[in-house]
Amino acid sequence: MAIDKMEQSLRPPELEMKPYPAKIITLANGEEMIVRQAKREEVGVILGTIQPLIGVQKDFYDIVAARMYAEVLGWYEYRVANEFVLIGSIDGEIAGIVTSRLVDGKEGVSLHTMTIKRGLRVGAQLFAAKMEHHIDILGNDEVHIVAESPIGFKRWMIEYALEDRSAQFPALRHELGGVPTFTLTRKLWENIRADKCTGTRPVPPVKLAKADKLKMPTEYPQIPGFKRG
Repeated sequence: MAIDKMEQSLRPPELEMKPYPAKIITLANGEEMIVRQAKREEVGVILGTIQPLIGVQKDFYDIVAARMYAEVLGWYEYRVANEFVLIGSIDGEIAGIVTSRLVDGKEGVSLHTMTIKRGLRVGAQLFAAKMEHHIDILGNDEVHIVAESPIGFKRWMIEYALEDRSAQFPALRHELGGVPTFTLTRKLWENIRADKCTGTRPVPPVKLAKADKLKMPTEYPQIPGFKRG
């Protein structure tokens, strides 16, 4: 009992957060991806999906996978304040994962975006869903973002025309490290939402039930020859 009380005292305070309403996105190849909030009981499937990419020294998958693994584990163990995890799945198989958290009711911090199924802009769709959750659902006025790869810089900083705050606020540093911090404001999001954020709601119950049976990927394009037995 004492251990339980001690463990409880180690948990960071958490803000009450509205759940992300699931949506369905039709990808370029005609497949349907369900985007929904992850559940803590799914942590084994999520960590099992991330783990094989920790050793992939391509497109910065190794560092993103290592950090995201720790973020998901920290979320599961209640060691990160106000974190949420969104999952994109196709027929229940994980196609991509995003992690993020709130600083407070007005400010958010984007953590990582990982694409498993490449070539269909899965990561771009999930990043947009993450921003939708921050601003439209949780009510943030701005979200701070960094890129750990050239692909990420192109997808977020350039395509979103994010504000570079490093010159104006040199002390502003994203918690992921010292790389320049960029910011998505509510005004900017309102200007680009229609172009970046797609999908429809509600998800038909039969399709949502299938997405609730989450599975690890059978193949990884990032790992030549990989096929789960």
